[in-house]
Amino acid sequence: MEDFSAFVGLSRTTVSKYFNDPSSVRKNTRGTIEAALKKSDFRPSMFAVNLNRRRSNILGVIIPNSTDPFYMALTRRIERIANEAGFLAFVLSSDGRAEMEDQAIQTFKSMNIAGAIIAPLGVQSHHRILAELGSSIPLIYVDSPLDETSSFVGTDNRQSFRLIVDYLCRSGEPPCYFAMPLVNNNASARQDAYVEAMHQLKMTPSIAPVADAQSWDFEKFGYDEALRILKGQGFPTKTVLCANDRVAFGVLAAAYQLGLKVGHGADCDLRVAGHDDHPLSRYACPPITTVAQNYNEIGRLAIELLLERLDEKSPAAKPANGRILLNAELMLRSSA
Repeated sequence: MEDFSAFVGLSRTTVSKYFNDPSSVRKNTRGTIEAALKKSDFRPSMFAVNLNRRRSNILGVIIPNSTDPFYMALTRRIERIANEAGFLAFVLSSDGRAEMEDQAIQTFKSMNIAGAIIAPLGVQSHHRILAELGSSIPLIYVDSPLDETSSFVGTDNRQSFRLIVDYLCRSGEPPCYFAMPLVNNNASARQDAYVEAMHQLKMTPSIAPVADAQSWDFEKFGYDEALRILKGQGFPTKTVLCANDRVAFGVLAAAYQLGLKVGHGADCDLRVAGHDDHPLSRYACPPITTVAQNYNEIGRLAIELLLERLDEKSPAAKPANGRILLNAELMLRSSA
């Protein structure tokens, strides 16, 4: 900045004002600086500038899987709204590992971020580290809540499972539940929601016996476990409700491997349903009956809640509050 100020022939204070807000300097001064920028190719270091600010314009986002369509849609929405508000959303992936989640948090601390949105691993997360981060900056959780008191935006699992369990019970044999790997709090929350929905309908819950696992390769988990079950005693009922659509993809593949027909009809061997409305679920064979999460709305509400907290005079003075649960929509397709 010192070198550029000398190059352009203006004080460092004036040049600094321009970089913080170009409209804060006079038009002819702005023109002089912009001409010098083109000639010198000077660019201020975003990270150095933010380290010197009381509050930076960088927002941190941590997701557990950067290739999952849900998280891709979520971060795209967050990035767009953050940019419109004058912030840069910096996205890191924990790759489903607690040590990577901790490393991402430490990286964001070193960048002096203004606030963060995190989809926590939950069962593996180091709660103390997250609590320390939340005491210094506004922190919003998405997809899977860390606990019952944290600020959270996500799908209401109790509502979504009531919706699909009710449909499956009305339209055929009541469903058994095919769990997802134990990678975050959604794993237990969704199973509990299934059990509660079955009890409300005066039905007996039935949990398919699957292995304990912590892999994010949901499709392989669904395939391997379904193949093992189908080669053995089979599922407890002919209707299988999977914790998410990616697990359901694996169940469909296992059924196909064994020559079983999946669908809603007298000639079908299994009905299979999922959760989330994965972008490819409508193109599976057969297309998967599921419940749709509103990805875009979750992203919008999470970033807007975070921006509201940033507008407060002392965002770290009190814990972030707000718990927003969105309803899911039933998507009826031929798999169930």
